[in-house]
Amino acid sequence: MSERNALRRRIRVWLVVFIVCLVLSGLTAFPLVHELRWTEDLLTSSASPVPEHFPDLLEWITRVRTGLDEADARYPFVLYGTDWLAFAHLVIAVAFYGPFRDPVRNIWVIEFGMIACAGIIPLALICGPIRDIPFWWSVIDMSFGVLGVIPLLLVHRAIKRLEALERVPEPEPAAA
Repeated sequence: MSERNALRRRIRVWLVVFIVCLVLSGLTAFPLVHELRWTEDLLTSSASPVPEHFPDLLEWITRVRTGLDEADARYPFVLYGTDWLAFAHLVIAVAFYGPFRDPVRNIWVIEFGMIACAGIIPLALICGPIRDIPFWWSVIDMSFGVLGVIPLLLVHRAIKRLEALERVPEPEPAAA
C-alpha cells in the first residue's frame, strides 16, 4: 500500500470515529428526560457505590433530573433547545463527510472542528458559573473539547502530509 493510500485510510478511520461520536452525542441529546431518569435509577440502585462515594454527583443528577422533569411537565418548549443541540451535532457530523471524501480540499472543515473544540473551554468557563453548573461538571464538559481535538489534530497532520505527497508525482512502477 502506498503512503498516500495509508494516509487516506488513517484519515478516514479517525474521521469515522469522530463522526460516530458526534452522531451519538447528538442522538443522546433528544431523550434527555428519560436518560436522566434511567441514570438516577442506576446511580441509586442497591449495587451502586455512587451514593456513598460520590454524593455530590448523585445530588447533581437528581437536581438536573428534577429540573428536566419540571420543564417537561410545565414548559416542554424549553426542551426544544436540546432538540436543536442534538440536530446541530448531526449536521456538524455530516460536514465531516467532505474531508472523508476529499481531505486536502476540505481541510477547512477539520480546522473548523478544532476551533469548535477550543471554543468549548471558554463557553464552559463563562456560562457554567452563570448557569449554576458545578465546576467539576464544567471540567467534564471541557474534556469533550480536549478529547475531540485529538483525532482532529491527527487528521490535520495527516492531511498536511498527504497534501505534500500529492504535490510530488508517484513514481511509475518498474517494468518487469
